[in-house]
Amino acid sequence: QELLFLCGWSLGILIAANLSEKSQNWFYIILIFFTGMQFFWISGLIPKAITMLPNGEIWVVQITEFFKNIMTNIEVIYPLALGVVLGVVSGMTLNMALGMALGVAFGVAVGVAVGVAGGIALGVAFGVTVGVAVGVAVGVIFSLTGGLTGGLAGGLAAIAGVLRLYFWLPELILTFLLYFFLEPTKALRFLPTHWDELIILPIPFIDRLIVQAYQTNPTLARQTIDHLTNSTNLQKTAAKAMVGIAINELNHCQTTKDIQTLELRWLPSPPPKEVGLLPNLLDISQDVDSALQQTSSYLKQQALNKCLTGLNNLSQQVRFSKDSNQATQFGSIIKKWQSILETAQKGLQQQAQRSQEIINPYIAGTPLEPTSAKERFHGRLDLIHQIESLTLAVQPPVLLLHGGRRTGKTSLLKYLPNKVDSEFLPILIDVQGLSRVNVILFATSFSTEFIEQARQIHNLTLPPPNSEILSQDPFYALKEWFKKIEQIIGNKRILLCIDEFELLSTLIANTNDYAPLDFLRHIMQHRQQWVLLFSGANLLTDLPTYWSSYLINTQTVKVSYLDETNARQLITQPVANFPKDTYTPEAIDAIIHWTHCQPYFIQLLCLTLINHINQAKRKVVELADVTTAIPEAIKTGGQYFSELWNDNENQHEAMLQILANQPVSDQAAVKKLIFKEIIDKETQHFQVPMVKYYLEHRE
Repeated sequence: QELLFLCGWSLGILIAANLSEKSQNWFYIILIFFTGMQFFWISGLIPKAITMLPNGEIWVVQITEFFKNIMTNIEVIYPLALGVVLGVVSGMTLNMALGMALGVAFGVAVGVAVGVAGGIALGVAFGVTVGVAVGVAVGVIFSLTGGLTGGLAGGLAAIAGVLRLYFWLPELILTFLLYFFLEPTKALRFLPTHWDELIILPIPFIDRLIVQAYQTNPTLARQTIDHLTNSTNLQKTAAKAMVGIAINELNHCQTTKDIQTLELRWLPSPPPKEVGLLPNLLDISQDVDSALQQTSSYLKQQALNKCLTGLNNLSQQVRFSKDSNQATQFGSIIKKWQSILETAQKGLQQQAQRSQEIINPYIAGTPLEPTSAKERFHGRLDLIHQIESLTLAVQPPVLLLHGGRRTGKTSLLKYLPNKVDSEFLPILIDVQGLSRVNVILFATSFSTEFIEQARQIHNLTLPPPNSEILSQDPFYALKEWFKKIEQIIGNKRILLCIDEFELLSTLIANTNDYAPLDFLRHIMQHRQQWVLLFSGANLLTDLPTYWSSYLINTQTVKVSYLDETNARQLITQPVANFPKDTYTPEAIDAIIHWTHCQPYFIQLLCLTLINHINQAKRKVVELADVTTAIPEAIKTGGQYFSELWNDNENQHEAMLQILANQPVSDQAAVKKLIFKEIIDKETQHFQVPMVKYYLEHRE
């Protein structure tokens, strides 16, 4: 009867499979054979093994009698009938047919009544997730109608059919043999995934085979990963293989050259979440490649600072992460890379010192970052003390940090945490980097940036706001979140610096919703531990009229040009080890004249001058060099000068009249140019000669 039963369900499978697109795949016949062999092992080999145990023969007799009693009461024809009828009626695919028929077989083999087979077929037809649930339901139903044993067996049979447990054992054995007895590149060609793309349960050793094969045949390993990702259900196995390959490659890096030439750009984008910090390390690898292509030892050394900053951020991320796998997989790699790049940096520094070039320490065009720019920030102590005293007042006002473009507002805010008392915590939020499409995305990006700034600047770990409330009422969620932050920081105050605040107008225009400004006004009026600082370059009169009602009673902190003492220090001693006597006194005076002590212009002109004398293989900047460098400096800073002209479009006629020494008809335009420090109030002429030179030679 066992033989007849095996033939019945096998034939049912083949008939139902004829309805499938894959019915011509010969390997499914082999899978049927392997499944039949499992039935043989259960009915033949297991009893023999049991006889070797104490009283084993008695156990075998009892088990045999149990199954015989069941088999004599079941017609063998039912598996065949169910396989054919349900296959034809439902038009099921091969996977459904196999799962249904094998579910029947397994159910009958363990003593399930014929009716349970229908439940199995339903479980398979609904798919893996729902199928398991249906299998459990079948077990419950038949526990009530057919007894506990039959119901439990029926439920298990349905689940087994859905998960294709019948194929998993032979495929596992095959993979085991491939892993231990065949060379990895050859083993990949015989993986069961090539002919059985419907595998559901993970099979061990596949990811290890791919990792080992990558060492000798990267192309084949990548093809296997692509196949697992795009054609099977084993995407997690493919991700594990990617991580394994990456860990090996990252650990093999011994020099900056190894990091620079890392060949892992074939990984998919976006990568699966299982790869963790791997994409960040690949970005650093690309940055190292860019750094080592710089034209001088000093520039290479400076560019590597960005890479080390990135590694330091990753190290902190690993340290504060709750994911232990990230620490295990990437912690040692990050430390190793840090050591490699620090060693390379020292070597480049020695090369730069031995060379004839002067190290060019000037940074023009981007805000100064304390971690990389370090002591390059000069002056502004008076403004820092003013902000500090206002923040620590009993009733601090709302602060408005105002100044023209490139006067150093953002640099001042970035250096603020390093210069002030620990009683308050400056947090810088750049509106330019936030989403301004809708209020939910804005609030989400705001909280994300806030948490990141608190972690990086103050080593402060904050919980995120309630995501459910955030998606429904974002600013109420932020208010409740601010209360939690107050509990965490104790008696300290937070100075919330909103840089480029004028861009909030874009959010208002996109949403026609003033909730962001109402939220900020609520913070100003009712949250005593919070002090708001708005930073921008526009006048309130240049902003939409609604701003005036939100920024009443603000105290302005004016960011202007440097005083001459700090300007001369920035020129002659931008960093501690800068060579003395690089500039003649006449050259320094000329730089002061052309820039009018505007910090961006000083950085821009001095950057150009040092490059100029390095090319000429000279050590000293002379007066003639300054005059020669003006056109090149203006060309280098072309974006700033274009912005200056375009941002003051309404004052074009006034600027051209002043340039031509003609009377200005629009005095309102003159007042705005004076406020923006483009025109001097006393002389009614351009304050910065470099700006005048640009306008005179503008095409």
